[in-house]
Amino acid sequence: MLYVALGDSTVEGVGASRPGAEYVARVHAKLRTVFPRAGLVNLGVGGATSRDVVNDQLERAMLLRPRLVTLSVGPNDITGRVPVATYDRNVDTIIGRLTRETAAVIVVNLLPDLAITPRFRDQESTAEIGGLTVQFNDALTRVARTYDAEIVDLFRPSRAEVPAHPDLIAADGYHPSDRGYERWAELVWAGIARRLTTR
Repeated sequence: MLYVALGDSTVEGVGASRPGAEYVARVHAKLRTVFPRAGLVNLGVGGATSRDVVNDQLERAMLLRPRLVTLSVGPNDITGRVPVATYDRNVDTIIGRLTRETAAVIVVNLLPDLAITPRFRDQESTAEIGGLTVQFNDALTRVARTYDAEIVDLFRPSRAEVPAHPDLIAADGYHPSDRGYERWAELVWAGIARRLTTR
């Protein structure tokens, strides 16, 4: 069992206080309770867009022949003004190729609500960022359903929980904190567990 994580700074673990506190490492630890010899390759890179995942991470992931892949990407597309249609095509390439060319369980994380983070809250761009997050999540959901990938909703929990628990966000006002990554890991693991019980 090899777990490969694809995506951006949230995959790399930016905002965590130490290596191993990010959600990917936490998910891997949970995976090892079921598959004690499960390995992990984390290909996440801070600043990565969906195009970067296609160009720099996808081929490497497929060569590893993973049995589990998680994908977290999109916020950098939004802040980089990437059109939703372009994002849609890119995630279709990622999820489609993984589906066709590997035997992996594919787990896709929806974007959290970016508009409620201190970085974007109470700014002129707040409504725009919030609207774009919804559009990107709609595109990601459509593609994931096309390929029967597991969808993990990070949007609604973030919207419901972050305002009352600001410590879920790191000191940079944007990325998850250790506690935030712990919550992500709970949600992602629940999605993985659903797939493991049906295979």
